[in-house]
Amino acid sequence: MQVSMMNMAGEQVGAIELADTIFAAPVNKPLMHQALVRQLANARLGTSKTKTRGEVAGGGRKPWKQKGTGRARQGGTRAAQWRKGGIIFGPTPRSYAQQMPRKMRRAAVCAALTVKVAEERVVVLDALTMDAPKTRAMATVLQNLAVNSSALILMAGENWAVERSANNLPDVKLLRASYVNVRDLLTYDYLVIPQDALTVITEILG
Repeated sequence: MQVSMMNMAGEQVGAIELADTIFAAPVNKPLMHQALVRQLANARLGTSKTKTRGEVAGGGRKPWKQKGTGRARQGGTRAAQWRKGGIIFGPTPRSYAQQMPRKMRRAAVCAALTVKVAEERVVVLDALTMDAPKTRAMATVLQNLAVNSSALILMAGENWAVERSANNLPDVKLLRASYVNVRDLLTYDYLVIPQDALTVITEILG
């Protein structure tokens, strides 16, 4: 399919062909959901930890004798019912990581890109360059492109001036094209892709 190619001033400077295998792929919502859940799960640290009765300090001796006191029998003062006692079935360090085949992950990304194109939320630029870090300049570029909501900007490689220009803009994220993922595609409303970043996406997902 063909889409318009814009410049930083918001003017149409031509048209560009998008690969149907990437931007017109089958939209599999359960697959996209699985990829999103996997990505969120893999971001969890799983470092929560509580101490069991065998790990808390103290409580080595029996608080009172077994019989004759009229009170319930107790073997130690660090059982769960005691103050300063251990925790039963508390969290321990674990991994929340989920596995997903690479083909399924790439199919989910292609489905998310297809949704963005169908909603007309993809803006292709001929180039995105900055002479110096200027937040106001980046805001002007997005305004020229009629990007009036949250935006994800993909870059082909490192560009210090562009990255610094986008850092302070609310609801704007700059990401390397090789790191494109389902979570960011579903989080941000608009997708801004310079032509060189589009080449990177086509090489990876094509």
